[in-house]
Amino acid sequence: MKPQLLKVPKGLQKSFSIRQDVVLYFYNRWHYHPELELIHIEQGSGTQFVGDNIQNFQSGDLLLIGPNLPHYWRCDEKYFQRESKLYAQATVVHFSEDLFGKAFLSLPENKAISELLFKAKLGMKLSGEGTEKVKELLRNLLNQTSGNPVISLLQILETLAQCAEVKLLSNTQYQHEYDQYDTDRINQIYQYSISHFQKKISIEEISEVANISPHSFCRYFKSRSRKTYSQFLLELRIGHACKLLSETKLPVAQVCFESGFNNFANFNKYFKVHTGKSPLLYQKEFRKIPISHLPNLSPVT
Repeated sequence: MKPQLLKVPKGLQKSFSIRQDVVLYFYNRWHYHPELELIHIEQGSGTQFVGDNIQNFQSGDLLLIGPNLPHYWRCDEKYFQRESKLYAQATVVHFSEDLFGKAFLSLPENKAISELLFKAKLGMKLSGEGTEKVKELLRNLLNQTSGNPVISLLQILETLAQCAEVKLLSNTQYQHEYDQYDTDRINQIYQYSISHFQKKISIEEISEVANISPHSFCRYFKSRSRKTYSQFLLELRIGHACKLLSETKLPVAQVCFESGFNNFANFNKYFKVHTGKSPLLYQKEFRKIPISHLPNLSPVT
């Protein structure tokens, strides 16, 4: 895929940047930059794309995105409603890979930080022990008026390196040459898919959005995303189903159809392949109620 190069302003006399965004919705374009990005999503929910990974994001998420790794946050549709009073908020740090220098990172005392930055090339979601401390340190750094902010950033990275749970996101590092026209095409594909995945989207339909022939679209999409368009749609639908199962009290059968599946047996099959659990078990774990209290479901054909 061809994301947009985003130039990150550092400001005068600054070796890295930190800011807090309070917006109607996050920057919803497929983009990349040479800096690493540490982001704490304080308020907001939707779908995130990091490299070839697709999953939901929500308030409280903490992520470290490596240099030149394309990413894209799309807030839920409710954030785009005209009468919406919702807002998205995040604290974001951008810093260069060579900020501390290779010699410094090669020191044995900095091995954990060096490994952290290496893993970040695939994108990381961090959770568990240590993350609350990181969020506190980010708030302090955002408001810091004295002392050396580089030392504060180093403390944040050291704490990140000790986080209990780390999930690598993308399967592949991205090294591409990009152009603006292709960036616009990919964003059109993404935005149309996110808005219409609950219904059937034919290759003819999406190729018209991309303004290329159906045969060329299949080759184009797979060569850039490393997956077919049908696989991409499936991941969007499974992600939406996970969101409905965890955040609503909808019956599993209704979740199936509202996520774009028209066959309950297929929904069950693909959901378990992607999550390792049946939809019913997934729902039960989030509701924290005995499975015997949930309704019995028969396959819908």
